Amino acid sequence: MASLILRRLVLTLPVIWIVVTLVFGLIHMVPGDPVAQMLGEGAAVTQVERLRHELGLDRPFLEQYRTYIVGLLRGDLGVSFRNQESVASSILARYPATIELAAAAMVFSVVLAVPFGVVSAIRRGRAADRAIGFISLLGISLPSFALGPMLILLFSVVLGLLPVSGRDGFSHFVLPTATLGAAFAAITTRMVRGSMLEEIRQDYVRTARAKGLSERTVLFTHALRNGLIPVITVLGLQTGTLLAGAIITEMIFSWPGLGRLTFQAISARDYPLVQGCILTIALTYILINLITDLLYSVVDPRIRYD
Repeated sequence: MASLILRRLVLTLPVIWIVVTLVFGLIHMVPGDPVAQMLGEGAAVTQVERLRHELGLDRPFLEQYRTYIVGLLRGDLGVSFRNQESVASSILARYPATIELAAAAMVFSVVLAVPFGVVSAIRRGRAADRAIGFISLLGISLPSFALGPMLILLFSVVLGLLPVSGRDGFSHFVLPTATLGAAFAAITTRMVRGSMLEEIRQDYVRTARAKGLSERTVLFTHALRNGLIPVITVLGLQTGTLLAGAIITEMIFSWPGLGRLTFQAISARDYPLVQGCILTIALTYILINLITDLLYSVVDPRIRYD
């Protein structure tokens, strides 16, 4: 297992380099001048040139790239153009809020998806299956930028039950969590249903029933556990998607997380901050994929890594 982890970490180095290179190149191609945004359109030419020199933006592109890579190798993500703060400290201040929101959305999705998926499978073709299928389709079809305002309008404006923004307590988590996790829950429900339908037709399930085991034991101890492999794959992949989708959700609910920080950095053409935020999201995505691979052997002992 240790050898597997080491090999996977080594293989991620080229991926990280490609991500860093692409982000560095693309952010410099985006229209807009960070210096002009910082000083305003009425700034004098001498002020613009002086600030451009101080930020290093007057140097050739490849020289800027080399300087950034050397800084990364030293653990330095640079300094934000906008507030002159360390990029690393800005990310560390916002990252926990995004992790909390993504984790809450993940728990929300799993808690809904597993029982709904199992019920949909064992009630295939019946009213419960059709109702769950309709709700799942609705959840997949509604994007977060549409679902979020709808939830705000209903639960905050009309009913006055939940706050619109902030991160001060459990009530502040409800609407952002539901917005971010709704589509994920719908997708996972369909995956659980499909896996369960495949597993309950297997010979070992019929054998377990013939031995007199209770239906709950057959379904949850045997069939569900063996059907979790594809579900875990989806969970691992979608967790990274939650971090990317958190950008829109955090903007809707003014959530003080990494997604909102990324949006603000892109709007301000803050190159170092954008690069640091996207690099953090990419590293998290890679780590989650590694954990997903390791979970395979926990759920299904037949899987071994040689």
